[in-house]
Order: sequence, then C-alpha cells, then structure tokens
Amino acid sequence: MDDFHYEGGGLRCEGVPLSEIAAAAGTPTYVYSHAALERAYTELDSAFSGLDHLVCYAVKANGNLAVLRALAALGAGADIVSGGELYRVMRAGFDPKKVVFAGVGKTEQELMSGLGERILLFNVESASELEHLDRLCARFGKRARVALRVNPDVDAGTHDHVATGRGRDKFGIPVDEALALAERVEDYRCVDLIGIHQHIGSQITKLTPYTESVERSAGLVAELETRGFDIRYFNIGGGLGIPYKDEETPTPKELVDAIRPMLEATGTKILCEMGRYIAGGAGVLMTSVIYRKKSGEKSFIVADAGMNDLLRPSLYDAHHEVLSVDEDGSVANADLVGPVCESGDYLARDRELPDASEGDVLAIMDAGAYGFSMASNYNSRPRPGEVMVKGDSWAVVREREHSAELVKGELVPAFL
Repeated sequence: MDDFHYEGGGLRCEGVPLSEIAAAAGTPTYVYSHAALERAYTELDSAFSGLDHLVCYAVKANGNLAVLRALAALGAGADIVSGGELYRVMRAGFDPKKVVFAGVGKTEQELMSGLGERILLFNVESASELEHLDRLCARFGKRARVALRVNPDVDAGTHDHVATGRGRDKFGIPVDEALALAERVEDYRCVDLIGIHQHIGSQITKLTPYTESVERSAGLVAELETRGFDIRYFNIGGGLGIPYKDEETPTPKELVDAIRPMLEATGTKILCEMGRYIAGGAGVLMTSVIYRKKSGEKSFIVADAGMNDLLRPSLYDAHHEVLSVDEDGSVANADLVGPVCESGDYLARDRELPDASEGDVLAIMDAGAYGFSMASNYNSRPRPGEVMVKGDSWAVVREREHSAELVKGELVPAFL
C-alpha cells in the first residue's frame, strides 16, 4: 500500500496525514486513496493489452459513489448483482453498455430495471431465469442480451464462504448442462445468447484454479461457436487476491499471461470483474482506542470500530494489518476488539499490535473492499463515515450516520 506511508512522524494517505482526517471527521472512518484505485485499475487494464477487453469493477466490493465515479472516469465497466447496485452505477455515470448483471436470484423488478437501462449483458444462472427473462421481454416488447454463467466445478482454494465455482455451490449452470440449455435458447423469441461467463471465487491466490476453469469454459465457447452460436463475449470472472498478510499473490499480468492463448483462441471480447484487487488496498479503516483492559494474562485494546464496521475478521477470520496513525514503534501482544456485544467482535486476535494508549488512533489496512459494503447497524450502531483522498486534498464522501437515521422508515402503529 504505497499510497499509505509514514512521513513526518505519522501515517499518511497520499499527501494527507490520517491524524488530520481523524481529528476533523472522527472515527470510525474509512479513508480511500484515489491514486491507489487508479493504479490498480490501470494495472489490470494494461495486463489485457493486445486483447479486446473490458475491466468491469465488481461493485459489491465497495459501492461508494465517489469510488464508482472515479472508476467510471477511467473507463471501467461495472459488474453488478442487484437492482440497488444498478441504481448506484447509473448515478455514478457508468455507460450502461459496460454493465453486466450477475446473481442467482434476480427479481422481476431487477430484470426490468436492467432491460430499461439497456445494459450490456445479463449473466443468466439457471434455466428458470432464462425462461423468466424471455417471458418478460415478450410481454414488454424488449430483447435481452445474455451470457450463460457456467459452473466449471473448480475449487478456487479460497475460504469456503467465497468459493463459487464448485459443483456444490449455488452459482451458475454445470458445464455439461450448458450446451443443452444453449440449444434451447433458439426456442426463445426475445433473448440473444452472445456470451459465456464464469466466476469461481474471491481472494484467489493461485493461478492453477484460474487456468483450469478458463480452459473448461473456453472449451464451451469453442463448442458453441462450432454449433453456430455467435459468442462475442467471454467473461472470466474476478477474484484475484491481494496480500493481506504474507500471501504470494499473482499479478494481473501473470494471470493474463497464463491464460492468454486460451483467451485469444476464443476470438471474443474478454471481460473480467475484479473488485477486491481494485479497491482492497485503496482503503483503511481508522478507529480510536477507547479503553485498555486485561483479563488474567489476556490484554485487550478496545476500539470504537467493531464487527458491524468491518465484518471480515469475524466472518472469515481474515487478517488485516494494524498500524498506528502516530508512528512510535512500540508493540504489545493483544486482541483488538470492538464495542459490539459478541465474543466474535474482534478486528485482530492474539497479535503483536501497536501499543496504543486510550485516545490513540489506529489504521486497519487493506479495508477498501468488503469493508463498508458489509457494514451494518447491529447493536443499533450508526455506520461509519467515508473519506476520499486525492493528492493533498480530502473530502467526506459519506457522512457518518446519526441515531435518528437508525429508525428512519420505522413506524409505530396506532394500536400500540
């Protein structure tokens, strides 16, 4: 995370001291680096050089409008999985012809919204969805461009909760069933099958699962083309991992070089849908120490951020480096925990952490992806604010929630 560095006695995001942001915006607060977003997107885009391609940002990783607008301005496409994400990308200025819509449970309203915006592709995940989409199009005089999302039955070697390409996972259509379903498309009046899509998981740190899955899916593309289908798009999915701790992760160039011959052989436009790789290293979560306490030999650093602000450590036992905003170098073995009433509410456990005093500010690193987007109001805690930094300038891009917003939309009926 070169855009987060120590300088002048403190941790900075680009040219701005994080202590300045913490003092003005408070904590917990997410801070994003525009330069880091741009660098990661450009690295991905350059890796596909020589191929007709489109890098689609996976909005589920971080859907803040400022993040989205920055990426849309760079020419990115968008990978969405809900009607709400479609609304976000349209508000952020994405070209609908660069939007692909995935997800196993798209509602009729969501399908209609995608049709209304004339998005590039629906990634269809079942025969039932394909039939439903065709009926909707026929009823309202629309046509839909679709890609079949196939399940290549490849284990991505990642956490069980984010593996999506195994035969037992809920996503996609088994490769051996996709040909039969494709043949049935000719019976539908209002859908055009022009793509194949795959996505095998998130935080992938090895090339082998990627190459195996692309080989299987590219073989399906070739077979469909021999049967006369006009397959124009091959979406290889996303999931390229980042080094949270000491993982050795492939670079985008290493990934593309490993699969380039297979991609070239398809003769299609290549889509990818990276989220974590673009946003993960571009963000930190700042949190202030409320208390220090001991329980027997166990030491705790109690912070104002908890699992409702950053769920990944509790949900996945994920590792995030923790740095002091004020550089001092001393460390202590402790758990960094939050104020939520759950024993699973921790941000770091049994770790050498900055030996922070009450009132000190810590930065939880690599929190730009699946940080705020998974935040909740559990324990009726307002969600944190968000800040974007560009060079020496910074601005709040989401205001911190207030207590009144926690009950917005709730009604007490007259009979109570």
